[in-house]
Amino acid sequence: MYRSHTCGELRAENIGATVTVAGWVQTIRDKGNILWVDLRDRYGIVQIVGETGVVSDEVMEQLKGMGREFVIQVEGEVIERYQKNPEMETGDIEIKATAVTLLNASITPPFTIEDETDGGEEIRMKYRYLDLRRNPVQEKLKLRHKVSLETRKYLDTVDFMEVETPYLIKSTPEGARDFVVPSRMNPGQFYALPQSPQTFKQLLMVSGYDRYYQIVKCFRDEDLRADRQPEFTQIDCEMAFVEQEDVLNTFEGLIKHLFKTCRNHEFDGDFPRMTYAEAMERYGSDKPDIRFGMEFVNLNSVAQGKGFGVFDNAELVVAINAKGCANYSRKQLDALVNWVKRPQIGALGMIYCKCNEDGTFKSSVDKFFDQDALAEWATAAGAEKGDLILVLSGETNKVRSQMNELRLHMGTELGLRDPNAFAPLWVLDFPLLEWDEESERYHAMHHPFTSPKKEDFDLIDTEPGKVRANAYDLAMNGVELGGGSIRIHNKELQARMFELLGFSDEEAKAQFGFLMNAFEYGAPPHGGLAFGFDRLVATMGGSDSIRDYIAFPKNNSGRDVMIDSPAPLGTEQYEELYLESTAKEETAE
Repeated sequence: MYRSHTCGELRAENIGATVTVAGWVQTIRDKGNILWVDLRDRYGIVQIVGETGVVSDEVMEQLKGMGREFVIQVEGEVIERYQKNPEMETGDIEIKATAVTLLNASITPPFTIEDETDGGEEIRMKYRYLDLRRNPVQEKLKLRHKVSLETRKYLDTVDFMEVETPYLIKSTPEGARDFVVPSRMNPGQFYALPQSPQTFKQLLMVSGYDRYYQIVKCFRDEDLRADRQPEFTQIDCEMAFVEQEDVLNTFEGLIKHLFKTCRNHEFDGDFPRMTYAEAMERYGSDKPDIRFGMEFVNLNSVAQGKGFGVFDNAELVVAINAKGCANYSRKQLDALVNWVKRPQIGALGMIYCKCNEDGTFKSSVDKFFDQDALAEWATAAGAEKGDLILVLSGETNKVRSQMNELRLHMGTELGLRDPNAFAPLWVLDFPLLEWDEESERYHAMHHPFTSPKKEDFDLIDTEPGKVRANAYDLAMNGVELGGGSIRIHNKELQARMFELLGFSDEEAKAQFGFLMNAFEYGAPPHGGLAFGFDRLVATMGGSDSIRDYIAFPKNNSGRDVMIDSPAPLGTEQYEELYLESTAKEETAE
């Protein structure tokens, strides 16, 4: 037996007991005749003490020979600590060592393994197995574990059944790029890794498994950022014989359960709801952060027709009211202008109007707008003395996107985006289709299996761009936690959807013939939802990045720098898979 107790569980009631603990050396403080070793495992830290004349010379010599991150076993007596440490859960006691065993030595770590480390992200990702020893990372993974556990508990209480679906499937043309896997047994043919189990969960509804879920790995070959990974996890769910309201109520219940059990946070009442059109008009985003105000205000009626071409030639002139910010300096305002002009935002500039404490207004376009005109801006924006109005203009969709980014930037700058405040919002009635100018055809905004709203069926043949989807997303704090829809379960409607998306009958049959065939055998009405598990846990933890909530994440280039992956195959593997490498061979000088 390597240990009788973990490093984090000993308390004052254990004083006098002989115990055995094992773990990693966190720190050593050597004062000559007396030394202390902090010993760490994932349960906590306990202090080991050795003193000349109190413990054997052998034990003192062994303790003095230890280094950071050495793995050791210590036997000893639990004694009362002379100088108690209220910051440590084991701070009332220490262990007087009677025997020490070195289990494994360690070379000097490349960074300090402490809560506040000196290691940058690149070095910590290269030595991720060391980074995982740090308490902040362990706490994040503990939260992930608890959310996973409580998800299964909740879904079990409402009769969901976990069913596993395949990872080696067929590549389909919709959505992001697939990761593909060559088949050795079928030369020249490829599997794809699933972007989601979408068609399989629909087939399970046809099979009569009316409440399915899976905490499942999914794969998308897309450009990465802080909240994306090439392999990610979903809480994937589907229900039969349901309408939208049934789905929303069920999974609102799941989110409330998870926040209560994992964060001790309770929401007041039902989650608010908003249509996609309203969200875009008020916030310029289909996942708005509603922890703070600063909603969009349309200034077209009061800003156009004054001879200022930037406004007069724009589809939309939109403003936000930054409360209490009229004291912004010229340097701060110039910084905001430069911020919105960055390529990532793409605005040509920004107009501002200060509502001064004396009742006057100061604008960057005073040449075109007198005090009365600026007062109309203030009235429209609900601005008072001391407020700052920020204005962008241009093509509607672009300027809304730009203003959304500016709003979030201001919210962060003003400390309005509290990571420990949680503001959920259901966004409903998305467009079914979106027109792509490059390919000159419609694309499904969600996926091709999403059902149109019944009241819009008549528009499918006449004005498909106006058809709304029976779809819904759950946003929280500016993050899309999950989304879903009521599905098409009728073969004829599904065929029409494929036609709208530009599939020929042959292409639709080749790609999705199995699903169309299944619909001929009594497919029930069904719908579902998938939560991005990594995003959900990161949001619950108050983080923007999902990486620390994944044990072994990839970097922004999709690389695992720890194991150096992806990597080339060996020559024999290429031959077995009937592939040729296009990488240039390095030649010797």
